[in-house]
Amino acid sequence: MMDLATLGHRIRHFRATAGLTLDQLGLAVGIAGSQLSLIENGRREPRLSLIGTIATALGVSVSDLLDDAPPSERAGLEIELERLQRGTVYASLGLPAVRPGKGVADETLTALVGLHRELARRSREAIATPEEARRANTELRQRMRSLDNHLEEIEALGQSEVDAVGHVAGALTHRSVTRMAERLGFELVHVNDLPHSARSVTDLDNGRIYLPPASIPGGHGLRSMALQAMAHRVLGHSEPASYADFLQQRLEINYFAAACLMPRRQAVDFLREAKARHDIAVEDFRDAFGTTHESAALRLTNLATPYLDTTVHFLRVGDDGAVYKAYENDGLRLPVDVTGSTEGQLVCRHWSARVAFTRTNRTTEFYQYTDTPEGTFFDSTQTGTTSAGEFSITVGVPFVHSTWFRGRETTDRLVSTCPDAACCRRPAADLSERWRGRAWSSAKLHAHILSPLPSGTFPGVDDQELYEFLDRHASTTDAP
Repeated sequence: MMDLATLGHRIRHFRATAGLTLDQLGLAVGIAGSQLSLIENGRREPRLSLIGTIATALGVSVSDLLDDAPPSERAGLEIELERLQRGTVYASLGLPAVRPGKGVADETLTALVGLHRELARRSREAIATPEEARRANTELRQRMRSLDNHLEEIEALGQSEVDAVGHVAGALTHRSVTRMAERLGFELVHVNDLPHSARSVTDLDNGRIYLPPASIPGGHGLRSMALQAMAHRVLGHSEPASYADFLQQRLEINYFAAACLMPRRQAVDFLREAKARHDIAVEDFRDAFGTTHESAALRLTNLATPYLDTTVHFLRVGDDGAVYKAYENDGLRLPVDVTGSTEGQLVCRHWSARVAFTRTNRTTEFYQYTDTPEGTFFDSTQTGTTSAGEFSITVGVPFVHSTWFRGRETTDRLVSTCPDAACCRRPAADLSERWRGRAWSSAKLHAHILSPLPSGTFPGVDDQELYEFLDRHASTTDAP
């Protein structure tokens, strides 16, 4: 897409260099000077044929006009001021826009742009709160539900990138990921001193993606991190203007990485074959493509509805029963607060996501049917452990779709009437009578609830630490 503001400034720059007025250039290219003025002010998009005619009249090439660099430092400031004034932050103030014409001195323009940048920074800092994050995350989850958790454009991009490096089947190799990076103009560099708040860092000027050491456990993690970093370029991302933008970009880069690690064509073929055998299993899907159980479970939710004609739900739940991540388009009633947010809410004690923690043998998936007010659901749950504690990953479907899944013959079946408090949240009357007023307990406080995130250009990443890292490595010749 053309950047109309930059295009307009470049046309004006070359027109002034040629010593032509608006009317003179308009006459030469067959349009009125007033129409040309709209183009130069970025308010009208010219046809490509007109751009070619203008370039010829000015004695420059089309590429000279379409270059995305402002023609001068002054023009760059004018373009930035116009963009910032069109943003929601400034618009919310109800103040008039300042037109950066010739009468505005360079010093004044620099000051205005500086003030706008600081206003935008403070706005990002203010909205990076738990309340704003929960609201934005809820809206994003609802949007993905309306799309059946499927992003067609990113699916196509992922398949295209994988095909371009000749990957056909099985797990995507590190070598293939490296070749994908090279095609995009990047070198993968493994370092020991990444900023503490960053998983990876991309140096756009020098074409480097900095990653943790290659010797750390978990090859999937390194492949995924590299693909996520590349995704920003493939998807044309710019710096997030809001916390909602940040969350949307994070979802998109995760989706792109999954679409490369488990490409649509190969993944759908695998799942359809498993469905034909009535033997869909997340653990098989995971092992076939060399990913984590969570990645395979999420990828299944991307593909289940459009390609397997199956509605589905996904849960990542902590050992305390709190939801970390959730998705559903099958009617399962997720626990939510008054704002509609599900993150941090407790799932029913009778759901597979929590019952699985009580198992002695956790090496394989746990299967369970659960009768709920919304119907009966079949679930497959796998538990895992991180430094932060235990968690469970659950993929489930309505009873009618359970016939396609491994574990459907299980006899484990429980009843859940949540959100009715009598289901599992209200202690039995005899226990309440015995212990009320006779005990005292101190709650375990999750430190991350009160710990503020660094508020920088990218939420959660410390700008100072990030820029010092980039400066430290910019002049080195790190080997990948």
